[in-house]
Order: sequence, then structure tokens, then C-alpha cells
Amino acid sequence: MGKSVPTVSIFGVPFSKLSAADTADLVAEMAESGRPHQIITANPIMVMAALNHPGNMAMMKRADLIVPDGAGVVWAAGYVGNPVAGKVAGIELMHELLRRGEKKGWRVYLLGTTPETIRIAADKLKDQYPGITLVGFRDGFFGAGQDQEVVGQIREAKPHLLFVARGADTQDPWIDRYKAELNVPVMMGVGGSLDIMAGRAKRAPKLFIRLRLEWFYRLLREPSRYKRMLALPQFAFKVIREKENVQKL
Repeated sequence: MGKSVPTVSIFGVPFSKLSAADTADLVAEMAESGRPHQIITANPIMVMAALNHPGNMAMMKRADLIVPDGAGVVWAAGYVGNPVAGKVAGIELMHELLRRGEKKGWRVYLLGTTPETIRIAADKLKDQYPGITLVGFRDGFFGAGQDQEVVGQIREAKPHLLFVARGADTQDPWIDRYKAELNVPVMMGVGGSLDIMAGRAKRAPKLFIRLRLEWFYRLLREPSRYKRMLALPQFAFKVIREKENVQKL
């Protein structure tokens, strides 16, 4: 991560302390730099996964920018006395970049989700951001044997922004593995954001967002996520129990 970005380490994961507006400014500079950058929008579940899997931790430390896309991360940073400016929601950062990209003539590639959903998301993007040049899209259902084919297609398209929606367990490691070959100025995992753009999923109502309960809304809509959500109380208990050591890894 660049030296100009103030960070707070949460169990070894370096989170940016920049505000949402300053984050957008920084990523916009990256988009026009001509050099590849990986942006990770991380939450407590991803921090716990990094603690349990050294490979995930190493990947996150190699990222160019990690933003706090989770109320739990914002709380933890404040609890240990090194607060971040606030939550930087991945879906909001994506839309802000698309708004800025319209004025700059940026090229965009979408990768991930199902074949039908990615087509709808592509159409919605073109309708909502007519100034953007959508240079390609592809669903996320491909195996490792097709990675080079996909990488080649993206390289040939030469986007400024690559949004990857293959789930946190897959999208960020995939970007990390191929970012040098992809050579896209901004590569960002966006999880379910393309499903929301396509109208196949709903974001939490504003009340839930304001109360920092987006995770609870998702659990209500998708009860099958409860096992994954167990990482949230585990994270909170770990922060409280190890307050003095949270920033020392």
C-alpha cells in the first residue's frame, strides 16, 4: 500500500483510514496511472479468514488498498483508538468510479456472477452510465483451466476498471494471482454488487445501513449464510479480548 495512505492494522490487515471521498479520489488517480492496482473491500469475515489462512493474509498485504467495507471493522478501529474515517462500501465506491469514468471516458470490464445476471448488469450499466465504454463482460463460471483465456480477453480489452464478482473467497485471490498479467489500472472484487445492479438482489434499506445492520438484513434474506456470519461475533470477541494486540501483528 502506498506510503501516502494512512492505515490501521486490524490483526495484520492494513485498512485505509481515508474517507469515502478521499478513497474515490485516490482510486481515480490509480485508474489513470497505467499501472495495475488491486483494491480489496474487506469486512470482519475476511479478516478472520486471513487469520485462519496464511495465504489469504499474504494476499491482503500485497493489495494496493484495503478499504473498510464492514461496520465491524469501523467499530474495531475505533475501539482500539485508531479510528478510520468511516465505512467505504464497495458498491458505493464502484458507482462513484463509474460516475467519474463517464467524464473521463474510462473503459470497464465486468467479470462474474451468472451468465444471465452479467448480461443484465451490463445492460443496466450502459443505461445508467452511457458515457462509460463497456469493453467486455463474462460470467464467473469458469475453471482454472480457462483462466489464461479469460486473462487474455481482459488484457486485449484494455479496461481502466475491472470489477470481479465471484465471491470473496474466489475473486480477490484470482485478482491477486493474475494482476500482473491483467495489467488493469484498477481491479476490484465487488461481491454481490453486480447482482444488485442487475436487480437480482437487494441492498439493505437505508435504516439498516444507518444502524450498521446490513449484515443482519442479509442474514434475514439468506438464512443459509448463518455459518459464515458466525465469524462476526468471533471477530468482536477477539478484538475485545486482545485489544492491546489488535494492531501489533
